[in-house]
Amino acid sequence: MSLTLGTILDAETVPIQDVLVIRHAYNAEPATSRLAGVHADSTDDEILEYTRRQSAKPRIFPVTPPRWWVVLLPEGADRGRLWRVVENRGQISNDGELREFDLVESDYLKDLLSRLVIGWKAGRVWRVHGATAATYPVLEIADAQPPRFPGFDKLIVSYERLQAVVKQPRYAAWQTALSSIVGIYLITDTRDGRHYVGKADGTENILQRWRTYATNGHGGNVALRERDPSTFQYSLLRVFDPSTPLRDVNAAESHFKRALDSITHGLNRG
Repeated sequence: MSLTLGTILDAETVPIQDVLVIRHAYNAEPATSRLAGVHADSTDDEILEYTRRQSAKPRIFPVTPPRWWVVLLPEGADRGRLWRVVENRGQISNDGELREFDLVESDYLKDLLSRLVIGWKAGRVWRVHGATAATYPVLEIADAQPPRFPGFDKLIVSYERLQAVVKQPRYAAWQTALSSIVGIYLITDTRDGRHYVGKADGTENILQRWRTYATNGHGGNVALRERDPSTFQYSLLRVFDPSTPLRDVNAAESHFKRALDSITHGLNRG
């Protein structure tokens, strides 16, 4: 018998008929939205604030939502990692557009926070009732403390760690974050401090681009082919939503090449 989310909830005596399962997505909210959205850098407080504000439209969110909300964060297209189980203590406001709920973190599944990964079978649907989600398979119960994604502006990894980040399951949260953005990255050869400024844009996100480096060490770049990648260090200079116009990404790349002088005294060849 395969392990499912329903099995886990039954073991914790969580009443499945009073459960709503929510899987957030790392998508930028439109400019007209009053919601900040959730992204890979979101704090626990920001995720809770986002969760407690829901649409007032019945077709989008239940008129009478259940008491217990199992909240997941995305990992690729068909996985979700447990963030929290929160108790819904009722609606506290409704302005006709947004409803706000009094949500309190519970102790349910506390030992499985950030560890439990389930298969998400609802596709682009972001919330399902507990009875439906009960059949979803448990894909992984990870180490108690998987490496926490440090945030885009604090991310610095060696070549050795990059190889782990792009392929090991314990870095699934990192992979999801890096696959959600395009932008400008920096490769520094720590032996002499010389820089290479690169970009991921269009249909290629940062994770896809960095997987190429992890595989061959140079990503097809002429100057990098001449060097041992074991001393390379990878970081992000600026990130963009994938819908950002290509001209904006190109302008940012040109700026950082000038600012870091990476053509004349670095590893860029143009």
